[in-house]
Amino acid sequence: MPKQPRSLKTRAIDYLSRREHSRRELERKLMPHASCQQEISILLDELAELGLQSDERFAHSLLNRRGNRYGWQRIAHELRQHGVAESLIDQLQGDLIETEYDRAEQVWKKKYDAPPRDTKEYARQYRFMTSRGFGSEAVRRLLGDLPS
Repeated sequence: MPKQPRSLKTRAIDYLSRREHSRRELERKLMPHASCQQEISILLDELAELGLQSDERFAHSLLNRRGNRYGWQRIAHELRQHGVAESLIDQLQGDLIETEYDRAEQVWKKKYDAPPRDTKEYARQYRFMTSRGFGSEAVRRLLGDLPS
């Protein structure tokens, strides 16, 4: 007997049961299985109304997963890629910016055992920290003045 195809709602709940998803991410994953865009929009509205899908919960989940390893700029960029509203990103920004230096220091200590000895090493450490999304102010405060 052939297997019954799973409904769109079943697929959505299956995705959400594994981890939080943003509305845009869930929409992208469901698109190949839907007959039209409107069908997905109606389903996503229903899931949000029932409290099964929430961009706010998704944003907090992403912060918990990435907050210890990445700076505010990188986390904000990832939230934007997932379609989280700017107003929500702005709300979350305050908490992360307050702890930016402490988180940068933890990441730096894991990677490096000593402050930069020369300008080449300073540049290398600076690039590493900014590639992790930490702001230049926090990185400069962490690394100190350029070695002479």
